[in-house]
Amino acid sequence: MKNLFRAAACAAVTALALTACGGASSTDPSNVSPTGEIKPREISWLLSRPADGAVINIMKKLADDYAKDHPGFELNVITTPDRPSYIQKLETLAAANKLPELFDTDATPFAQELAKQGKMVDAEKLLKSLNVYDDYRPGALDYQRFDDGSLYMIPFQFELEFIWYNKALLQKAGVAVPTSLDDIPAMCTALRSAGVTPIAIDGQDQWPLERYVAYQPFREAGPDFVQKLKKGEAKFSDPAGQKTVNWMAELGKAKCFQDGFSAQGYSDAQNQFTSGQAAMYNIGTWELPSLATEKLDPAVRNDIDFFTLPTTANSVTAANEFVSPSGIGMAVNAKTYDPLVSDFLKFALEKYPAEYAATGALSPTTDVETVVPANATPLYRKALDQADSLGSKQAMPWDTQLDPTTNGRLQQELVLLVQGNITPEQFTETMDKTIAQNAPKFFK
Repeated sequence: MKNLFRAAACAAVTALALTACGGASSTDPSNVSPTGEIKPREISWLLSRPADGAVINIMKKLADDYAKDHPGFELNVITTPDRPSYIQKLETLAAANKLPELFDTDATPFAQELAKQGKMVDAEKLLKSLNVYDDYRPGALDYQRFDDGSLYMIPFQFELEFIWYNKALLQKAGVAVPTSLDDIPAMCTALRSAGVTPIAIDGQDQWPLERYVAYQPFREAGPDFVQKLKKGEAKFSDPAGQKTVNWMAELGKAKCFQDGFSAQGYSDAQNQFTSGQAAMYNIGTWELPSLATEKLDPAVRNDIDFFTLPTTANSVTAANEFVSPSGIGMAVNAKTYDPLVSDFLKFALEKYPAEYAATGALSPTTDVETVVPANATPLYRKALDQADSLGSKQAMPWDTQLDPTTNGRLQQELVLLVQGNITPEQFTETMDKTIAQNAPKFFK
């Protein structure tokens, strides 16, 4: 058996220096040998990712590879794909001070509070200490940052979100690809008149509808709007806020989304689009295998294309700036960070990008080339190439920015607004009041 860190002093100094930036280390003495070496042991990763997804499968494989040279090491993957249940579990463990060595989180107000409490390792310093920081796409890292620019999460993905469309259905309705967000309600009306469902959406999970409310403010006021909104420094009653409230109401009046959308899930929405029933579908590159390969029904395949988020007449952001998320990030527990965790992360993060790119996905780093599947259509490469021409501003998903109470209320009120159950005025009053009540609790 190879000894782990025979000369452990330097590694220990590095690990403890990092935890000093993010909280005190509390390495369990039982994990340290009489000679001061850190013994291989089980470490845990609390996840909120698909159980059979590429990220988990690759990290499990890398953990097994690492264990070959470090007998006794094991990565215990604790999976809770359902996001609301996961957040509840994360908050419960954090309150009990029982977070595992690694855990998933977005750059939410709750996560920022954990960082302030010294419960998370500074990821920028960590990645630099492992000599991999410069390999990462700036956009992948920026997506994980808090408002102050600090970085406490490590990305494992890099995605681009597009509006996919069926050329034949648009032609049937006599409409063109929209050049402005403001064109979409009238476009939906024309599609409905032609007997076509305009937009397929996963209403059950709520976050897809929440994407739409973020679009107009991003074009009208830039990425700063949601940063101010969540703190109570901007309101839905402001011009940019009113623009999106009224636009969402217009989408509802034009019946842009499929009938009964609020009760339909992810696979329902995708099936409506891929079967040729719906004209448009807003989703990211994680669905390229379903949308840009020969798996797609031949009757629909040649009619599929995509466009990026349309601008508006007064856009302050560019056409090449839209939603480009790097997914939920992985945080490192400052309390349990030691040379073993450091060494495993160095091993895994150096090998992960190539393994991930081999699955046909965009790596969060720029040092590897994505392997395009043999059954890919030309659209697959076209989508990947968009990553090379992105602007510097990102449209952040609002569910990663708002406090939990405000976010939950927003998701509920959006459905009511789009369904016509409440007026734009009622929506505005409710949401501005909700933010005013909750923002002070998270943004002091």
